[in-house]
Amino acid sequence: MAPVYITRLSKYLPNEPVSNDEMENVLGMVNGKPSRARTIVLRNNGIKTRYYAYKNGQRTHTNAQMASAAIKELFDEKLSIDKLDLLAVGTTSPEQILPSHASMIHGELSIDKNIEIVSAAGACCSSMQAMKYAYMAVASELANVAVAAGSERFSSWLHASRFQPEAETWKNMESNPYIAFEKDFLRWMLSDGAGAALLQNKPNDNGISLKIEWLEITSFANELESCMYAGAIKNEDASLTGWNDIDTEDANASSVFSYKQDTRLLGDNIVPKGGVYIEKLMKKHNLTGDKIDYYLPHMSSEFFKGQIYKYHEQIGMELPYEKWFYNLPKVGNVGSASPYLMLEELFHSGKLKKGERILVMVPESARFTYAYMYLTVV
Repeated sequence: MAPVYITRLSKYLPNEPVSNDEMENVLGMVNGKPSRARTIVLRNNGIKTRYYAYKNGQRTHTNAQMASAAIKELFDEKLSIDKLDLLAVGTTSPEQILPSHASMIHGELSIDKNIEIVSAAGACCSSMQAMKYAYMAVASELANVAVAAGSERFSSWLHASRFQPEAETWKNMESNPYIAFEKDFLRWMLSDGAGAALLQNKPNDNGISLKIEWLEITSFANELESCMYAGAIKNEDASLTGWNDIDTEDANASSVFSYKQDTRLLGDNIVPKGGVYIEKLMKKHNLTGDKIDYYLPHMSSEFFKGQIYKYHEQIGMELPYEKWFYNLPKVGNVGSASPYLMLEELFHSGKLKKGERILVMVPESARFTYAYMYLTVV
């Protein structure tokens, strides 16, 4: 197996940063009334600004356009995009069911070349699944130049207009004037953007590169029910009924295509299950806290920061906050793009020194999938 290096990282964040006070100006108010959940969610998640591909009531970018913009930044006169062999991408929020998200991005890149493409579906871990595919392709020498990316355009799914049909069906608007918390919760958590990584079998001649030592992913769907979902309704027995089995009128009246989060299930499991997995990886890879110089946790909310810290202590992997690096407060929770946005900022920060080691942690609450990636600065 050939060694694999991340040699370049890039990002694309649309329009200007949006503050907490400006969010409802962009996303709108359901039934013309401010959200009660907004202040509660924002108080806990720690996000101060985020980005939306939505401005003045109009879409400004598609998901594929943002991903394409980030990917193009990886290439220049020293390395032409025509050298690209493989494109692997992940997203939670494609604009269409078909064609695939990777197909749409390939079309946006405007390159005169046929390439292999792969689309990973899911939530936050979809981009890490794309990263692993690109990593394995380069390691097995089936590709020399590969791009892995994660991108999201949540704003169109979160706009108030998506929830208005449901609001209008309520009989007593005074006693129940707001959408269910499980739907409103994610309106104030998710935002837009894209990140991309260039993978090659040799490091940069000048400057740093990140050698991928290992990348591990696992699912707990055999143990746990769905926690975050869209395009479906959750039944009393915890099963999902998908949009294609729901009458069109009923789907509109119940905001089937909104993102929904079972916050109780999330709170009970998202940190402990991640701890179970990293404890296994510690044994498998002989990993200890002193072998980690930078810890990049993708957190949906700073609410979980203290819990993660304590759980690491319990399993014998102490990671003081001085080792933590994340940019959730200023870029927001961008789902599958978030791990790339953290890596991109750290990579270009000037902080990294050769020999340092990085652990990236990406949890996914959809049905509890986890990804961990271990890197060495070379």
